[in-house]
Amino acid sequence: MVDQLSRLFSALTDPTRRDLVARLTAGDATVGELAAPYDMSIQAVSKHLKVLEQAGLVSRTGPGHRSPVHLEAQVLDLMTGWIERYRRQAEQRYRRLDAVLAAMKDPAAADPSHIAGEKSA
Repeated sequence: MVDQLSRLFSALTDPTRRDLVARLTAGDATVGELAAPYDMSIQAVSKHLKVLEQAGLVSRTGPGHRSPVHLEAQVLDLMTGWIERYRRQAEQRYRRLDAVLAAMKDPAAADPSHIAGEKSA
């Protein structure tokens, strides 16, 4: 799993490849269609697609430039799950920090009896 994640993130370090993935979210396209807006050769775009294909982000139904390139969207779920796990952990740390800072501002708020609505004797 880590190896695939490394390949996925590595493949997406290039802005052209990220753009290709974004464009493929609209639907399958041929290499020629994908290459059209770029100031680069079809061969250069094919090399970018090869990297995306090796990472598992795209697939081709056949050989050649006329076969459609398909985005393997389920692979993005693997990346999203990994990112989400660490985002949740970071949010928990921030909530704990917020609680500590709030307690420093208002020490009464940190008193458990105050929170429970009890009065101390």
